[in-house]
Amino acid sequence: MTDRKLLVVATGNPGKLKEMQAYLQDLGWELQLKPKELEVEETGETFMANACLKASEIAKATGEWSIADDSGLMVDALDGQPGIYSARYGRTDPDRISRLLKELGNEPNRQAQFVCAIAIARPDGTIALQVEGICPGEILHSPRGTGGFGYDPIFYVPAQQQTFAEMTPDTKRSHSHRGRAFQALLPQIETLVK
Repeated sequence: MTDRKLLVVATGNPGKLKEMQAYLQDLGWELQLKPKELEVEETGETFMANACLKASEIAKATGEWSIADDSGLMVDALDGQPGIYSARYGRTDPDRISRLLKELGNEPNRQAQFVCAIAIARPDGTIALQVEGICPGEILHSPRGTGGFGYDPIFYVPAQQQTFAEMTPDTKRSHSHRGRAFQALLPQIETLVK
């Protein structure tokens, strides 16, 4: 692809835009944040439903290709909660972590997984591509590490023997749910626009 194609990221979060640019930098897409006034209510019941909804609505509103993701933490002992409500589980990251640890208590089953669903919509709003990445791990009893955001300090990845908050950005990028979703996406995204 020689011409740079515009890809509107269905978020108002510059951090998420920057993270996506890191994954897609060599593919000739120019990423930009969605217009501030465009808000899409996440009414889906799954991560993928929300990602598709956001990508489709932003694409139709802007007339451009759009990419959206939805991600969150699913804890086995809490029947998959907080799930799609991960960001709304408290007002701040410390609130969310505190609530999760309180609800888990001394539960011996600490198994959990981070899930990231990504959807790309054509300018007419139809979904062109959808992928999902999953990173299995476990919930610690107390936070460790100072990097990352959200639940990163309590999400421990046994394969790395670190929490997301202890990993370098590069290590997290290659092992995280979002990293795995983009690894699945990259071979397919090049075929979208010829």
